[in-house]
Amino acid sequence: MSEGSPFTCVLDARARLGESPVWSVAEQALYWVDIKGRALHRFDPATGVDEAMAMPEDIGSVVLVEGGGFIAALRTGLFFVEADGTVRECLAANPEDHAVSRFNDGRTDPAGRFLVGTIDEPKAGGKAHLYRFDEGGLVPLVGGLLTSNGLAFSPDGTWLYHSDTPAFTVYRQRYDIETGEFADREEWVRLTPTEADRGRPDGAAVDIEGCYWTALFEGGRIQRYSPQGELLAEYPVPARCPTMIAFGGADLQTIFVTSARDGRPEEELARLPQSGGIFSMRAPVPGLPEPLFRRPVR
Repeated sequence: MSEGSPFTCVLDARARLGESPVWSVAEQALYWVDIKGRALHRFDPATGVDEAMAMPEDIGSVVLVEGGGFIAALRTGLFFVEADGTVRECLAANPEDHAVSRFNDGRTDPAGRFLVGTIDEPKAGGKAHLYRFDEGGLVPLVGGLLTSNGLAFSPDGTWLYHSDTPAFTVYRQRYDIETGEFADREEWVRLTPTEADRGRPDGAAVDIEGCYWTALFEGGRIQRYSPQGELLAEYPVPARCPTMIAFGGADLQTIFVTSARDGRPEEELARLPQSGGIFSMRAPVPGLPEPLFRRPVR
């Protein structure tokens, strides 16, 4: 454990860009991705064993599928991936320019749809989007983004949270579980960067009390916000760039956090050598089990 941090490194993965931790209740295992390492991982906290499955492209996020397997959000599209990591078929192509756009953060909604966003890699034109994927195909929901991130749902599914990381902003909108549509989008939390602190909202999760947990990339900490948007707590992480949170363990009260080390200064990596690892701590309350994606019937 790093001094002053409640987090312990449970896997010194040295991931280039660790992301998208997803807890499998059925397997009691954590799936996660290394975006730039082009791999889907399965980590068993009980044994400490981590297995990597190579992917053909950058992999932004992954969700578990009803009946087995995954939906992997790769650079060029959404793909069905078998449990052993075999990439089977493209379900939806990325409609954006693959040279400067890839799929990024994604999460299954309570009805089994996949919400997933893209990243405008040059951070120049605000060309990224948030999409919904279900039996109707890939539908754009929000445009004008730089980095679509921070997807999470309130416990009753009536609120959708979503961030644009370089804009230092988390949005909230009312969500219709029946249709997958949302309305009344509002700026919910805005962080103010300083020269010393460029911490900005990355991946997120919601606990059973409806509180929103966000990892602050380049902020070295996790924040917990009340449903009203009030900052309740901060927890330092032994990495400058934590990326996303997942609730896991038998009681869903263990927080797992992925992190990144790619492109970080040598001085920082010397001070925080476990950057790119997976960290964990006990949460004050449990989280929510991840819904499974329901594949469209063809």
